[in-house]
Amino acid sequence: MNDIENLLAGQARYYRERAEEYDDWWFRRGRYDHGPDANARWFADAAEVKAALGRFEPAGDVLELACGTGLWTAHLAPLAGSMTAVDASPEMLELNRQRVVDQRVEYIEADLFDWEPDRRYDVCFFSFWLSHVPEERFAAFWEKVRRALTPEGRVFLLDSSRSDLASAIDHELPDEGDHVMLRRLANGSEFQIVKRFYEPHTLERRLAELGWSTELHRTNEFFVYGQAKPAD
Repeated sequence: MNDIENLLAGQARYYRERAEEYDDWWFRRGRYDHGPDANARWFADAAEVKAALGRFEPAGDVLELACGTGLWTAHLAPLAGSMTAVDASPEMLELNRQRVVDQRVEYIEADLFDWEPDRRYDVCFFSFWLSHVPEERFAAFWEKVRRALTPEGRVFLLDSSRSDLASAIDHELPDEGDHVMLRRLANGSEFQIVKRFYEPHTLERRLAELGWSTELHRTNEFFVYGQAKPAD
């Protein structure tokens, strides 16, 4: 393996082992509890994203990449005609099934860097995934998303803004320009993962160069979100 492959293999192991505590991050529990004020700002930002996803109106055949424990699958599935949820972690997929309990959802266990779509979708959704895609795989990932979409297909994405209050209290953000972050689990085990932070205008420019039309936004503190579609 080369350095990137080793890093991505460790990242995959991290998310498998993190599955049982993943929701603590989203719900601001335990090591992710930064106090009432910061938590309230987090949930207000999350509400903004949920409202934007509602206005986006995901419908038809929906593909969710890196679906995790189902925090967003649960929002998408009731709106979809059919849904495919892909994740590399069987532990995450099992938690997702338990949360969503919807026969319209087809689950696929696959490494997203290797997986290829065998059909096309009206909507592709991914949350907190793009920040884990290394620069060397960025363009190839977006080409894969393009192959997964119908001619009129759309993307909704959500990811992290750079904030010291977004991660666990015992995590430190990487230096500006450094795209590798040290992460710890509750049991103290440590992993290195890819973590890249995007500003909307920077990501819009990158995607325009790859032939995408985008409308991206930043919440007050914690998230970057928005939509994209192949440019005409």
